[in-house]
Amino acid sequence: MNHAELKARHRAIRDQQKPDLSVRIHRALSWLERAERETDDDDARFVFSWIAFNAAYATYIHEDYRETEQAQFGGFVSKLLALDDQRRLADMVWQSFAGPLRVLLGSKFIYSEFWRYQSGHIGPHEWEARFQRDNQRALAALAQNNTHGVLSVALSRIYTLRNQLVHGGATWQSTVNREQVTTCARILDRLVPIVIELIMDHPDALWGEAVYPVITDE
Repeated sequence: MNHAELKARHRAIRDQQKPDLSVRIHRALSWLERAERETDDDDARFVFSWIAFNAAYATYIHEDYRETEQAQFGGFVSKLLALDDQRRLADMVWQSFAGPLRVLLGSKFIYSEFWRYQSGHIGPHEWEARFQRDNQRALAALAQNNTHGVLSVALSRIYTLRNQLVHGGATWQSTVNREQVTTCARILDRLVPIVIELIMDHPDALWGEAVYPVITDE
């Protein structure tokens, strides 16, 4: 489904949704619409698509229980897969992920441990060993039809690219990261609409409180 189809569905059911859930979906749809406009700019489409994904999954968590962001969206993917009785995520992964995943695995530049090595936190042999180990696990997940494992690896690499772009660690339309940016943008093109649709399909699931709730000045 695209933004227009999802938006029409949301308009039809939003009055029956809990306010936090309706806000979450409204925000995600707004950024999905913006992403869909960027047909010629993969950097912009990637960033807007990530914001849409973030709007869908982010929830308020007390500081005493806060996990890393990667752990948070790992749990979110587990929840989506448990609710996905029509296997939309699985179908997406197995119909279109094999090629893109190999692009992600082949690039050390979107592997977080490589950048820890560049910063001097670990040695060259350590990051290389972890890179090989994690790539082998990803390929095993692919061979075993492990949807959660494949999605987790993809999102981990996408998250590293997100950090590079959002924190100014890459040049706009740089030639050195075109393949990674284009591949990750295409993955999010497919993933984000399914995520939003699954949330709308299951309004009674425990999605948590929206971050930055709407505040009306009195």
